[in-house]
Amino acid sequence: MTTGGLSIRVDSGAPVPPFEQIRAQFADLISVGRLREGDRLPPVRQLASDLGLANNTVVRAYRELESAGLVHSRRGSGTRVASATGAVDDNARAALAERAREFATAARLLGAGDEEALAAIRHALASGDRPRDLSLP
Repeated sequence: MTTGGLSIRVDSGAPVPPFEQIRAQFADLISVGRLREGDRLPPVRQLASDLGLANNTVVRAYRELESAGLVHSRRGSGTRVASATGAVDDNARAALAERAREFATAARLLGAGDEEALAAIRHALASGDRPRDLSLP
């Protein structure tokens, strides 16, 4: 499904539930600045119909995004990207994108698929290990 030049896809054969696939894609689009504060997400019914899913699946994805503080929903005005307070600045975002490309290249060289690479990142983030000193270019 493409909305405003952004593409959202759900792989029914993936082990990740559809609501989580939707949540992760929107979270990624917000984190890299493709969706900015105030941008409107597609209406629940439209997105569900376009993806061939039940409305409740999209509702759950939007609720998860709202719980994380990434979006806010209001009856009648839809779901919009929330304020970006505390967001990564543009230089840090560019450095993060470069490190992500490096990781993606390494993952491909190791023969990892998309889900394996994403699982490795999620595991690393969840491990709680924080670098003591990380210099971002």
